[in-house]
Amino acid sequence: MNLEKQLHTHFGFNTFRPGQKEIISSLLNGQHTLGMLATGTGKSLCYQLTGYILKKPVLIVSPLLSLMQDQAEQLKHMGEKSVLTLNSFLEREQKREAIQNITRYRFIFLSPEMLAVEGILNALRNLDIGLFVIDEAHCISQWGYDFRPDYLQLGNIRRKLSNPLTLALTATATEEVREDISDRLDLDTVHQVISSVDRGNIALAVETFSGYEEKLQRLLEITRESKGPGIIYFSSKKAAENTALYLKENGIAHVAYYHGGMEQEQRMLIQQQFITGQLRVICSTSAFGMGVNKENVRFVVHFHLPSGIEAYVQETGRAGRDGNQSAAIILYCEGDEGLPLHLMEQELPTEPQIDGVFSYVDFSKFVSEKPPVAVQEAIIQQFSLSEIQWRFIQHFIGLNRGQGNVLKVKEAMKRYVSSRKEYKTAKIYSFLTWLISKQCRREGVLNYFQEEKKSQNERCCDRCGLDPELLQNMSANGSELAASRFTNWKQDLAKLLLKAADSNEK
Repeated sequence: MNLEKQLHTHFGFNTFRPGQKEIISSLLNGQHTLGMLATGTGKSLCYQLTGYILKKPVLIVSPLLSLMQDQAEQLKHMGEKSVLTLNSFLEREQKREAIQNITRYRFIFLSPEMLAVEGILNALRNLDIGLFVIDEAHCISQWGYDFRPDYLQLGNIRRKLSNPLTLALTATATEEVREDISDRLDLDTVHQVISSVDRGNIALAVETFSGYEEKLQRLLEITRESKGPGIIYFSSKKAAENTALYLKENGIAHVAYYHGGMEQEQRMLIQQQFITGQLRVICSTSAFGMGVNKENVRFVVHFHLPSGIEAYVQETGRAGRDGNQSAAIILYCEGDEGLPLHLMEQELPTEPQIDGVFSYVDFSKFVSEKPPVAVQEAIIQQFSLSEIQWRFIQHFIGLNRGQGNVLKVKEAMKRYVSSRKEYKTAKIYSFLTWLISKQCRREGVLNYFQEEKKSQNERCCDRCGLDPELLQNMSANGSELAASRFTNWKQDLAKLLLKAADSNEK
């Protein structure tokens, strides 16, 4: 089969981007496939073109409503009418009608939570599924940086759907994570197509500042210097909101903030306004990223440090999708290194929280059935559990439901939380090592993903030298300040966590 001809027929392109043809060929040969393609290099085309060639329904599991909505809209824009998104926006009658007519659709987008609904799963069983796609597949892995407990059931879902041909897609996964993805999906053999994570048109830089106000002033300069669109990442919702207001008050037009605490409709509106050019700058938490298909983002700034190298690569990959020169800048200030450690502590329940939850109700019943909603709400309030922490507790107990031995379930949960936090801490330290290293920043990122730097880039990073017209006012003493700060990081962990809390209040 001439795949280039198929590509031109369905999408109007004459050539594939790196990795696309290899993934499609693998699938057409009947091989379960794991594809790791750099952010912005066209992962969605891999399942779309395969679906057209196979002429069978394609089921796409996506972690975010905004992501599936964006991909569905792109397909509709190209003239594809048989697209369905099963999400919370559908009214009950719309959902019922969609399920009744499920066989009419070629591309079906839904979340892992929707797959857990028995009525939806039963309807999907009636389909001759041509391709089962897991987008942002690092979410499956217990070691993925963006861990989503609901993803862990997808291997079981695959079996219930008669083990369809499967494609797992991600932009950032180490070898360890890729192996875990295959195991979690219960794939005996999987063909891997691994492309470079390097985005040569994105210059990498770290600037270091002595105080918060100095860093804020530099951010204002960057947004003024760049005429193109940009995304600024923060570790707290409050900081994103306050900084958006600060930029507006200082003459930066078309700025908005975005975070997970906003209503879904408002978040989708902000995203669409940014994509269509009505907004130029977004101040956001990591909630803004996946699904933002905007080609001309010129700069990505990390006002606070990301949670690790994988998250850094994912978020900086929002820039320069059109292939033109872009920049990724980290603005570092003393104390910022504690923020990702502090946030990590909020992702999973603490030992006292676990003990408290298990002592609150008769968990011999909870291990066999869910408690009433009123009891759940009381538990959340009593032990100050975040939504993520409570979801994890419910999920873990669900996996062990029927075991009967409550003490064993509790201790198993503690061991898992401990190993997860230890792993996440190591990832943060790995990022901090990269931050202070005098090694080429691009080379450091590539080495992390077991790649070698193959060529010299004129606009590589601040370690290799940058065109002064690209990034103005680089901090001359950045590496020295950062190095002195992190020399004894392991001994100062408790101190860093305290600093994180203070920084979050700002």
